[in-house]
Amino acid sequence: MFRKILIANRGEIAVRLLRACREMGIGAVAVFSEADRVALHVRLASEAYAIGPAPSSESYLRIDRLMEVAKRAGCDALHPGYGFLAENPALARACAKHGVTFIGPSPEAMERLGSKTGARQLARQAGVQAVPGTLEPIASLQAARAAAEEAGYPIVLKAVSGGGGKGMRLVSTEKELAGAWRDAQSEAENAFGDGRLYLEKYLVAPRHIEIQVFGDIHGHMVYLGERECSVQRRHQKVIEEAPSPVMDAALRSRMGEAAVKLARVGGYTNAGTVEFLVDAQRNFYFLEVNTRLQVEHPVTEMVTGLDLVKLQIRVAAGEPLPFAQADVAMRGHAMECRIYAEDPGNNFFPSPGKIQTQRTPAGPGIRLDEGVYAGWTVPNDYDPLLAKLIAFGSDRDEAAARMRSALAEYFIGGIETNLEMFRRIFNHPDFLRAELHTRWLDEWLARGALGTTREESKAEDAAAIAVALWQLSQSSQAAMAPGNAAPPADGSRWKRAAIQEQVDRAPRK
Repeated sequence: MFRKILIANRGEIAVRLLRACREMGIGAVAVFSEADRVALHVRLASEAYAIGPAPSSESYLRIDRLMEVAKRAGCDALHPGYGFLAENPALARACAKHGVTFIGPSPEAMERLGSKTGARQLARQAGVQAVPGTLEPIASLQAARAAAEEAGYPIVLKAVSGGGGKGMRLVSTEKELAGAWRDAQSEAENAFGDGRLYLEKYLVAPRHIEIQVFGDIHGHMVYLGERECSVQRRHQKVIEEAPSPVMDAALRSRMGEAAVKLARVGGYTNAGTVEFLVDAQRNFYFLEVNTRLQVEHPVTEMVTGLDLVKLQIRVAAGEPLPFAQADVAMRGHAMECRIYAEDPGNNFFPSPGKIQTQRTPAGPGIRLDEGVYAGWTVPNDYDPLLAKLIAFGSDRDEAAARMRSALAEYFIGGIETNLEMFRRIFNHPDFLRAELHTRWLDEWLARGALGTTREESKAEDAAAIAVALWQLSQSSQAAMAPGNAAPPADGSRWKRAAIQEQVDRAPRK
């Protein structure tokens, strides 16, 4: 087993990895940019090193600095988390060069399956049906026109090196193609340093279902059930759950076997995710492979009872998987909400700033993976993910009820968050009936689902504070009247706390 692992990431995933190392008795080393000097993962680590200025290109994306820290701290392994360099073969190769074990797939497997077009070619080789579209990067706008004509509109342009919805554009008609091509190329170049695009046929109202696969270096490969990821905003997942509400044993077996077959063809090891789109007739189409640990891995952990991070570490250390496919069982139901520092009332713009207060939820079946604390300033330099709230229950209804309760308890003051959006989703009949597809959330938001505008919300908050202050003044006057006793100290304190919460909830400019 490893002596010490370098955690090459930040935020909630760095905290998650640090805790796993601590439980396993393995030393863990954190890294931080100038913006993250007092971040939670740094405060929790027993050893942490600065790696550069706030921009990720000068810190978390600097392979040379990560290798310097690994050598200096005496690390014999590195975990990349997700995002940043997690799917960059160059980091895996640098680790090998410096005698550090990369906790993830080989760089060759990453290249074969991490490339969106390369993975589509492997899927065809493995006999796994992919969404109709191009198998090679599109050379020009003219070639895109020809491919779109052949596939038939609507189509989707996607970045070859893409992920998280970046470099992705839905094109409904030929008139939209030129603008979408330009925008997708520019976004892909900025996000991934690779502006190449490919094209897929757009499936109307599909569900997004992914299969968690796991392989060791001894040739064992299993699938650990599925996750439903259909609740997305602009192609970015915001709610995930396991199992999928539309899954049965036969479909799970077919999709799981297809995912394992593709992973084997790609020579894959460690944790990975094979993503599919599923249409109304329950036909499934391969979409892409994520060659890393997923943001939504906790829901799989909750329903399988497995710790995927510890499993990653053990497999990377050369241990065989401690179970076979027949041993994998899913029990209960789990849901996850991604909590972001963003302002739904202002087109979901990031909302950096100081977290003034925080009240975290608890209760049966509730798990919170977070990377923040009250008093910390959320920087504007990185993805605004603050935490992941997970609820587990004996079935989907109980998991949803527990999530509603947890969302009602959860409060973050000083910045804007998307918590209210989740509160409304978990009361929506469509969601509760699991009548979902990948465009459901965008369509719901477009119909004004969040109700009041930003200015209306400010006015409502101001009115609520005014009413609370008036009520306090009335009770104080009554208490001062002749013959009335002074109000209990406890009552005054709780009233003041209630008013302060109203003030904390008021939006900041």
